[in-house]
Amino acid sequence: MTTETFVKDIKPGLKNLNLIFIVLETGRVTKTKDGHEVRTCKVADKTGSINISVWDDVGNLIQPGDIIRLTKGYASVFKGCLTLYTGRGGDLQKIGEFCMVYSEVPNFSEPNPEYSAQQAPNKTVQNDSSPTAPQPTTGPPAASPAPELPEASPTIHLLDLLAPPTTLSVTAKKPEGAARDSKTFFSLPATNHNPSVC
Repeated sequence: MTTETFVKDIKPGLKNLNLIFIVLETGRVTKTKDGHEVRTCKVADKTGSINISVWDDVGNLIQPGDIIRLTKGYASVFKGCLTLYTGRGGDLQKIGEFCMVYSEVPNFSEPNPEYSAQQAPNKTVQNDSSPTAPQPTTGPPAASPAPELPEASPTIHLLDLLAPPTTLSVTAKKPEGAARDSKTFFSLPATNHNPSVC
């Protein structure tokens, strides 16, 4: 039995990945120099979304809503974005459609500066210790730079917005003559029902 990987666990360079995902979007077809058709599709599972690059006939068959099993896939960085591919001997198999729990966020194929830096380590950086000619100043003195603010997270965790979970136990009374204890049949999360709050 093969182990399934979740989208959230995919890192550049991983191989022999086995995933089950739903197709959210199919991109437009582009042609390579040697005539192959390539299409990028956005796919997701319950942990997030990622792009997958599909080639030739397979790309023409995939439709939004398809639930696909990828075997022997691999992950790589293309233009600074984490992308899935079908590896040698790998396979994309449609196993269903429309009915799958998924999350579009976080999108693990968003451009990542860390990946871009790994792809282009040979870029030259100006050496700050090199001598530079003093620049004449005219006009009012330059304002000091604004304080750096923390970067806003693109992902909103809805669970962080909710009150701490509590449990409501539902019990049933036993008929007279039965043991005094009552049993909990199931637990439900308690909710705050306030009609004045929408």
